[in-house]
Amino acid sequence: MAKFCLKGYCWILLVLARQVIGSPGEGTQVWERLNQVNPLNESQLFTHGTFPPGFLWGVGSSSLQIEDDHSSRGPSVWDQYMRTQQSWRGIPSMDQPADISDSFSSKELPALEFLGVNFYHFSISWPRLFPQGNGDPSEPGVHYYNSTINMLIRKGIQPVITLYHWDLPVPVQEKYGGWSNQSAIHLFNNYARFCFLMFGDRVKYWITMHNPYLIAWHGYGTGLHAPWIKGDDAAVSAVAHTLIKAHAVVWHTYNTHFRPSQRGYLSVTLGSHWIEPEKRHMDSSAINLCQESMDTVLGRFAKPIYIDGDYPESLKRKYGSILPKFSETDKAYIKGTADFFAFSFGPNNFKRSNESNKLVRVLIHLRGVLNWIKTEYNNPKILIMENGWFSNSNIQTEDTTMVYIMKKFINDILQAIKYDNIKVFGYTAWSLFDSFEWQEGYKIRRGLFYVDFTNKNKAVTPKSSALYFKQIVKEHGFPEEVPEPTIQGQFPCNFTWGITDSVLKAELAPSSPQFVDRKLYVWNITGDGILHAIKGVELKTRAAQCTDFITIKKQLALLKNMKVTHYRFALNWSIIMPKGDLSSVNRDVVRYYRCMISEASKLGITTMLTLYYPTHGSLSLPGPLLERGGWLNRSITQAFSDYAKLCFHEFGDLVKQWITINEPNRFSQYYHHSSNNTYLAVHNALIAHSKAWHLYDKIYRPQQRGQISLSLHTDWAEPANPFIPSHAEAAERFLQFDIAWIAEPIFGSGDYPSLMRQYITTKNHKGMTTSYLPNFTEEEKELVKGTADFLALNHFTTRLVIHEPKNDSRFESDRDIHFLSDATRLMSFNGLAVVPRGIRQLLNWMRKNYGNIPIYITANGVDDKASEKDELRVYYLQKYSQQLLQAYLKDNINLKGYYAFKLTDKTKPQYGFYSSAIYDTKAKASVNVYSAIITANGFPSDQSRNSCKTQSQENSCPFCTYLQDKKPLIFFIFCLFSTSTLLLTVTIIRKYKRKKRKLHSVKHQHNVCFLIKKKDGFSHC
Repeated sequence: MAKFCLKGYCWILLVLARQVIGSPGEGTQVWERLNQVNPLNESQLFTHGTFPPGFLWGVGSSSLQIEDDHSSRGPSVWDQYMRTQQSWRGIPSMDQPADISDSFSSKELPALEFLGVNFYHFSISWPRLFPQGNGDPSEPGVHYYNSTINMLIRKGIQPVITLYHWDLPVPVQEKYGGWSNQSAIHLFNNYARFCFLMFGDRVKYWITMHNPYLIAWHGYGTGLHAPWIKGDDAAVSAVAHTLIKAHAVVWHTYNTHFRPSQRGYLSVTLGSHWIEPEKRHMDSSAINLCQESMDTVLGRFAKPIYIDGDYPESLKRKYGSILPKFSETDKAYIKGTADFFAFSFGPNNFKRSNESNKLVRVLIHLRGVLNWIKTEYNNPKILIMENGWFSNSNIQTEDTTMVYIMKKFINDILQAIKYDNIKVFGYTAWSLFDSFEWQEGYKIRRGLFYVDFTNKNKAVTPKSSALYFKQIVKEHGFPEEVPEPTIQGQFPCNFTWGITDSVLKAELAPSSPQFVDRKLYVWNITGDGILHAIKGVELKTRAAQCTDFITIKKQLALLKNMKVTHYRFALNWSIIMPKGDLSSVNRDVVRYYRCMISEASKLGITTMLTLYYPTHGSLSLPGPLLERGGWLNRSITQAFSDYAKLCFHEFGDLVKQWITINEPNRFSQYYHHSSNNTYLAVHNALIAHSKAWHLYDKIYRPQQRGQISLSLHTDWAEPANPFIPSHAEAAERFLQFDIAWIAEPIFGSGDYPSLMRQYITTKNHKGMTTSYLPNFTEEEKELVKGTADFLALNHFTTRLVIHEPKNDSRFESDRDIHFLSDATRLMSFNGLAVVPRGIRQLLNWMRKNYGNIPIYITANGVDDKASEKDELRVYYLQKYSQQLLQAYLKDNINLKGYYAFKLTDKTKPQYGFYSSAIYDTKAKASVNVYSAIITANGFPSDQSRNSCKTQSQENSCPFCTYLQDKKPLIFFIFCLFSTSTLLLTVTIIRKYKRKKRKLHSVKHQHNVCFLIKKKDGFSHC
């Protein structure tokens, strides 16, 4: 038993001890686990599935925001500010008498029925029931709320009621100082007791107050909320202390006097932001900062109520004596005063002026904060009482961004339930209608229904977010899509498997000059230690060879390891022809490129050669051409034709597939100041390409028998909002402006797409742009049309497109589109959405528009920051290859080849299959995966058997193949054997000679006579 006293009022209560399993402070584990999160894990990808049976779906609003008639209630602390905002915006005042019951039945109730929700979360206006804050209640007020509750129940909609959502009666503020005075606790308890008495027989879920942190922080700290008081941390802490006690008193009142008969549940809605360490600062100091931030906002209220009746230790350290203290009796009284965890996660929780530490970042990651609540507070049952975001006031019914934010939030909850075992049992979308948004006034909108504030009747219309939420409620989540089965099969036996690189950097001099140096040197080893050339002496040596270039050897070794059959790279026009014409040709560079092509050919790797490849930030044109205006000057078409002729002559005997220009539809990156410059540059590029094609077709094709095209950047596009027809039109318009712009003149009519021309013309007439598309002459149409032997498509991602009218004269503005990012999609580090189905849809669109032309995917890849285990690239490669196989086998797309992008990273890990040479080139995991797909020629049912290989092997010489593969080893063995034989021969000869000399010596010993002198003469032999 415990005794709790306040301002002369005392309560005697029984304290029921609850077993506490949670450990405050352990929320740090949530951030510590972030480093272990794999974005490709099933639990991290978008989750399909339905919510548990009995899961509650609701929508919310507050009395101040949604009740039309403010004249029949007492004044609240927000009224004057609201009237000022209404006056600024020309919005009719709510001070005129009106029948709010009729308003509810004619507007709110039909909207709730439209959504199909289980419950409606609304607040009771304290000043409507008690105009003076206490004393006699208002009978019209009681009638209104009785009527509202009854109408809801008749429609099968459960009322969930908040007692206090910030509309404090003015007399309570003026007479007592509001929540800064503990007298407000008694007044609030009396008001709550009356509500339980009058409405509790029909209400099962009660909330004492909405987001007490914002009441204290913005009402008595920043001064952004009523009662507009700017105070220090001590003032904020004192108000928060009072609010906690007020909530606890009301809980005990309900628990003691009303729960036994009404059998309801009571809690307090606590709000929070979510914060994570910056990725490069994932250490203990940053994690502790995050924990302290969460404790300051959420833990300040949650720990006393859900754990032990006291503040978090981090707050005690942070604020010291500023933080009020709970007595032991207070702690026992406050602890456990919530029957479920009512949680708010909305934009107001993120408005923290002092959260500017560069070690951390604020994120709208609902799943993260739910895991933190689970870890800190004993895995409580959670009811999401407020969740949503905002749009600008000019947005009416097309709130597409809100649709995707809602999708992200609700899927976060489903993942939390399914994978983290978090006990969320209901969700409240916020809010029902557009309305007054506190300190933001009418500058933003948060409703599912659009409200025309300038209309006296304030007509309401469902937004896209309402349609989407209705769909989720009806389907009880995100029903499983019928999964497309993984297809088994192979590509055709002549299918091209390649790798694409951008401009290949040429060695301007051989890496091994010693092999071509004809001088003889003397090493002055005892003197200066330098090699000195001997004058007049020239050695005979071999001619220069392609093997002199070490970079070629290294590059080809990487390609061979990948098992690719083709290699696509680009020449450097500005280095081959530095003056832009044939007067100056860099023969060393030409030799290098020819060596790369010929050496690759020796390894069975065929080259697809790109003549011109502008790189990011650079047009990569010869200097003189750039000075004359680059692609804006028509003379460049002849310069390009001369350059192409040189390349066809120098490399054409080795190259069978050519790309003239890479991605001319990306010229807007370089000529972006004016759309007319963009269109003119592309127009000249098309003429240049066509001239090169005709040159090749007339002079070189008969002998070289090659093919020629140009490559297009071809991202797929989907309408961002399925409920708005204009978005589908925008998606098609994107494809017309981005792809058909180049494809239609070549593969279609010989002219630009009619949709594109008409759209620009219409905008021009409306004065929204000064753009115009150049016109092809009849001669030029004939020149351009049909100048490609195959479609070369560079595809990387799928875009979500919104129709957004723009008044500007740039290419991007002429399209009237805006791109939207879906946070629930798998994304690369640079924000590239991984949407495999997009490539198949693109191929079908191309065939629909341009016929069954042979297609090569000439670049396809994704950035991956991993230096070794590039799992995202592996996933991307497998999924996109699967879609290509389906396009080939199921859709009969005339698909001829696939080139992955790209061979090596330039510096840091990004698109490369191999790490940069700067960091000692190493193969990443994706190399083996791509090699396996190439070896199997797709995804056969029996991975060990490749029908194409088997067929070719039957007609091949196995021994010859073995000799070819083992050529270096055989050469080494031969050298070793020859050397060993030579050494053995020399040794045997030397031994033989030594033995012969010995035998000769012994033979002469027998023929020598030694005369020994005696006294009488010499002895005989």
